[in-house]
Amino acid sequence: MMGEAKLTLVAPLEPAASLDAAAVETALPALLSSYRPHDSLFSSVQTQWHARGVLHALARASDDDLAGASERLLAQVAAENGRLPLLGAVPFEGGQPARLWVPAQAAFAAGRARHGGAAQLLPGDARSAPQVEPVPAPAQFKRNVERSLDRIHDGGLRKVVMSRSLRIAAKVDVPQLLGQLLARAPSAYTFAMDLAGAGGSAACLIGSSPELLLSKRGARIVSNPLAGSIPRSADPAEDRRRAEDLLRSAKDLHEHALVIDDVAAALRPFCRELHVPAAPSLLATPTMWHLSTRVDGVLRDPATSSLRLALALHPTPAVCGYPTEPARQAIRELEGYDRGLFTGLVGWCDSEGDGEWAVTIRCALVEEDCATVFAGAGIVAGSQPEAELAETTAKLRTMLGAMGLSHVAESEGRA
Repeated sequence: MMGEAKLTLVAPLEPAASLDAAAVETALPALLSSYRPHDSLFSSVQTQWHARGVLHALARASDDDLAGASERLLAQVAAENGRLPLLGAVPFEGGQPARLWVPAQAAFAAGRARHGGAAQLLPGDARSAPQVEPVPAPAQFKRNVERSLDRIHDGGLRKVVMSRSLRIAAKVDVPQLLGQLLARAPSAYTFAMDLAGAGGSAACLIGSSPELLLSKRGARIVSNPLAGSIPRSADPAEDRRRAEDLLRSAKDLHEHALVIDDVAAALRPFCRELHVPAAPSLLATPTMWHLSTRVDGVLRDPATSSLRLALALHPTPAVCGYPTEPARQAIRELEGYDRGLFTGLVGWCDSEGDGEWAVTIRCALVEEDCATVFAGAGIVAGSQPEAELAETTAKLRTMLGAMGLSHVAESEGRA
C-alpha cells in the first residue's frame, strides 16, 4: 500500500469524471491496493508508478538507437497527452527487442509502495511438490564455472557472470506476490511489468532488485552497482562474521573494483562532476550481503535522458563480466539458455529525462501455468564452483521464498 505521500494523478485509472482533484486521495489511497492483473507497477524508496493499458509500444532493440527513439516518442506523447512515462524492460542482449511502452493510464506517487499484509501464495499441492526444470542443471552450472575459470586463467577474461534458471510448473498470483516482495524488501526496486501489451508474450516480469543501474533527477544522477556477495546466515554472530569477511575478501574486492571502474568510465563523459567512493560499503538484503558503491554525478547536459545513460552502462561487469565482449561471448557459449530480460534493465523514464532503471535481477517471468526464476554469480580468479552454486541458490530464495517455495531452492541447489 502507499505511504502517506501525496498522490499526483498523471492519467486517472478510472474515468476522469469520477475523480476530481479533491477526491484523488480518497479514490486512490494506495496504488498497490488498486493493482489488478495485467497492470504494471514500479516502486522504489523515492517513487512509484502504477500503469494500465498501452498508448504506444516501443519494441526496438537497444542496438538500434533505442534511446533516441524513446526520446522522440516521449516528446510526442508530452505534446499530445501530457507527461506520461515510458516504462518496461530492456533485455540483456542488445540485439533483442526491448519491451517498453507508454501506458494509456498511469498514477504517480512520491515514496515507495507498502504491502497490504502477509499474503500466502501457491496453496496446496503447488506448494508441496511442484515440477521443476533447472536450466542448466546444478552439475552443469558448476562445469560452466570451471570452464569460465579456464578462460580467466588463459588471460582472455578477468570476470564472467554465469547464471542458471528454474522453470516451475505452478500458478502464481502476481498481486499477492507483489505484496510479499514489498513486505520482505521494502527498500528494493520492486516491479511487475505486464509484457503482453508491449508486443511480448502473455507474461509478467516481476521482481525485487537490490541494484540501481541509474537514476536521474534534473542534472543529478546516481548509480549503485553491487558486486561481491555472500549468503546471509540466520545466526546473528555468523551473519556478522560473513559480512566482515566479505569486506576483507581480496577476491570480492577485486570483482567489485572491476565493476566500479567500468561504471565510472562509462559515466564520466556525461558528467561535469562525478564522485566515486574509495571503498565499498555493505548492502544487506533478506538473503544476501553485497559489496555496494554509490556513484553520484552532475550531468554536463541535464536534458540527457536516464534511459540513454542506463544504456551507456548496460551491461555492467556486475551482470556480464569484463572485458564486456569476451564475457558476453562466454555467456552465449557456456550458459545454455537465453536470458531474455534477466540481467537487463527495468524501470521508467519521463519526457524530461528523469527516471529510474534497476538491474533486472531477483526476478521471475510469470506465465499462465509456470514461473521461471533466475540467479547468477560473478566468476573471477579464486572462485570455487561449489561456492558459486551456493550463491545462486541463496539468490533464488528471494523469489522462491516470496512464492512459498523456499524448499525448491535447496533441493535444486544440489548437484
